[in-house]
Amino acid sequence: MGNRRFRRFKRGEVIEVSIERMAFGGKGIALIPTDEGQFTVFVQNTLPGQQVLARIVKCKNRYAECKLEKVLERAPDETDIPYQEIPGAPYAQLPMAKQLEYKEATALDLYRRIGKVEHLDAVYEGIQASPAVWHYRNKMEYSFSAIGFDREKESDYDGFALGFKHRGTWWMVENLDDDSGLFDAELESKLHLLRKWFEATGLPAWHPPKREGFYRFFVARKSFHSDRLLLNLVTTSDDLDQFDRAAFVAKATDVWGDRIAGILHTINDDTGERVEARSGSSTVIYGDEKIVERINGLDFAISMSSFFQTNPQSAEKLYDGVVEYAGQPEGDDQLLMDLFCGTGTIAQLLAKGTGREVIGVDIVKSAIEDARENARRNGVENVTFHAADAGKFLLEFPEYADRIDTIVLDPPRAGISPKTLRKVIRLGARRIVYVSCNPATQARDTQVLAEAGYRLDRLKLVDQFPHTSHVEALAQFNLQP
Repeated sequence: MGNRRFRRFKRGEVIEVSIERMAFGGKGIALIPTDEGQFTVFVQNTLPGQQVLARIVKCKNRYAECKLEKVLERAPDETDIPYQEIPGAPYAQLPMAKQLEYKEATALDLYRRIGKVEHLDAVYEGIQASPAVWHYRNKMEYSFSAIGFDREKESDYDGFALGFKHRGTWWMVENLDDDSGLFDAELESKLHLLRKWFEATGLPAWHPPKREGFYRFFVARKSFHSDRLLLNLVTTSDDLDQFDRAAFVAKATDVWGDRIAGILHTINDDTGERVEARSGSSTVIYGDEKIVERINGLDFAISMSSFFQTNPQSAEKLYDGVVEYAGQPEGDDQLLMDLFCGTGTIAQLLAKGTGREVIGVDIVKSAIEDARENARRNGVENVTFHAADAGKFLLEFPEYADRIDTIVLDPPRAGISPKTLRKVIRLGARRIVYVSCNPATQARDTQVLAEAGYRLDRLKLVDQFPHTSHVEALAQFNLQP
């Protein structure tokens, strides 16, 4: 009984460990010898070969989960980079070939171990590297805080900060003073000019522990097609009458010129650390509220809050794979379905790529309205969008019964709930093409689909997020006779 209750470390304790290997999701693994055998320590965002300080988050009898506090010694493979290091790119100093090697090995282990896929070597088609390794992101969120972190002194300070949350904290922010290498180089290298202007207004940055202040977030979205920017300043309503919107617009346009397509001002009085407010208002104070991005020859109008692939150049490669995996429906009256279609990106690309009838389905009515608008803009006529629940779709639209040849799924990171996956299976499609930004949940669903008669026949990985642990997966499942 005593052994079962024993905890080797206490929550919050900081320990020094050597990272020996890596698990999926960027968890480095350290092994500590004990009298009872090896004690396993998982440390997020670490690499084999690093010596690190890690803070205990959870400790069990045989293992502990930790947050990275500090890298004491870099891994032998790491090199210097010409960009400001940021917490959101923990592997930026690791050569891309090594990043891809780690992502591939840890992801494939999931399909063998969780998905129980015994024929993986026969169906796996490799990992697609991102066309752009640097400056690939089309959106970035920066936080304000009245508590800054000085990287040189390695200590916090009271002041005015605008940049990224210091690793492992929700209250401290490291100023972004230069290009991080992930987003737009010009915007980031000049962000400090706007920070100084914000500070000079005398209005306070948000103080996370006290949950008070004025400036909260600064969000930027970029169109690679037009090379223009959409900006969103998020503040509280406190002292709003003292904020000069016109002066803010003048400063922003002075710094970034005619690259700015539009500027929004959002009021967010929620105390949580989220950009989107549950209640509040968002006002266009300059220019347009949307920018247009082009993917595989199709144009998509994107608002600040719209979901859109973070890496458009890599997304083109991913979508090429989706169209290839979907193939052509077998019968003349058969069609393709883009389930959980959002604003209709995949549905339109399927319609264009196959020339066949495509239906897009999503329960969010506003997303369906945007999808219809995008299809009209692109002149895509062989696609129809419906606002409906997957489980009730054939009841509401019986004309599609026995006509759905292929379903394309692109769920959020949490994956598809078991209940929803059962609804998908009941639609009776011959083929399912499953896009996932989390191979762990896709591997889990692979086993469920196998039990329902769907065999995994093709699988590839796509790197959409260089310098992070994330990787996209594309799988083709076919219903066995």
